[in-house]
Order: sequence, then C-alpha cells, then structure tokens
Amino acid sequence: MDYRVATRSEAGAVTETIRLAFSDDPVWGPALAVPSGSTAHLDAFWRFYVDGGLRFAGRKPPSGVWLTGAAADSLAIWTPPGESELSPEQEAGMLELVDHLPAGTREPLLELFDRFDSQHPHETPHAYLGLLATHPDHRGRGIGQQLLAQNLVELDARGVPAYLESTNPANLHRYLRAGFEVFGSFVSVLDQALITTMWREPRKITM
Repeated sequence: MDYRVATRSEAGAVTETIRLAFSDDPVWGPALAVPSGSTAHLDAFWRFYVDGGLRFAGRKPPSGVWLTGAAADSLAIWTPPGESELSPEQEAGMLELVDHLPAGTREPLLELFDRFDSQHPHETPHAYLGLLATHPDHRGRGIGQQLLAQNLVELDARGVPAYLESTNPANLHRYLRAGFEVFGSFVSVLDQALITTMWREPRKITM
C-alpha cells in the first residue's frame, strides 16, 4: 500500500475525513456536540490539528500528516519527539474557537483538554499519534491499520517509542496487534467514557 505526506492543498479533505470519522466517537462525539445540533464548528476545530501536523512536513518520517489513497481515505497525524501538537498561535486560535461555544460544551471541553494533557507522559521522548482516522466510505478494508504499520516501521528504524490515546474501546485490539501496550486510562467529562493511553517501545530490526 502506498502512503505519502499530505500537502497543504489536501488539508480540507483531511479535515473532512476526521470530522466524519469522529462523528460517532464515544468521546469526541459528545464532547463537541452543541445544544442546537449544529456541526458548523467541527471543521474549524479539526483543522487546527491538521494544520498542526502539516507544519512538520519534511521532518523524519512519520512526522506530520500521512495519507493513503488518492484522497484522504485514511490518515495519521504524528507529532515528532519534543514538539507540541499545536503551535502557540494555533493553540490560541483553538481556545478562541472554544470560547465561542456554549458554556455547556465549552467548560467540559476545556476540562477534557486538561485531562488529556495531565495523562500525557513527558519524561521520555516519543512520537505522538494524535489522530488516526479512516473515511467512513473506506472502513472495513484495513487501510488505517496498514498505514499505522508502515508508520511504525519508520519509528522502529529510528528506535523511537510511540504514544497515543484511544477514545474508542473498539479500536484497542488494533493497537495491541500493532505492538502498543496499555499505559493507563482516564474518563471523559460529560459521559465518563473510557480513554485508554497506550505506549509502544520500538521493535528491534533484525537483518
């Protein structure tokens, strides 16, 4: 399977795939819902993470936004060791967006951000898999798992550990199969949905 770095011209397609993929996520679905039922804010929300990943294009793989297919059929967004998921300017823009959401969405969402951050390990340098998503039209083909596997080959070659948070228990077996182990867990704010943190030590390459 071919995989490649996303270009800035593909940011819209990447954002759409994330929005659709996480619309029914046990954590992000409720966290981003507003009382009116509007979804107008979702593209702007996810676009911050897309742009955050795009700024690492050209770094050692798999840093940045990686895609499969002619469009964003499946994607992975990696933050390289020692870097933040969003730039300071992007984080400020994200908080401004959140500040305009209704209080019943805004306050729990800010608390959720704090819970993610407090659980994230910072002692050991690692690559952070912030998002792994497959467009609903392409689910069931295993392309997301194949993309992840190819990304991990790159990390193994460099001897770099990986970390992620799984917000959907249905995906745990996929990460375990890829060599991740359960690191810890916490729960979301609104509905106490389980979030599992996972860590993967690089595998030794044998010749």
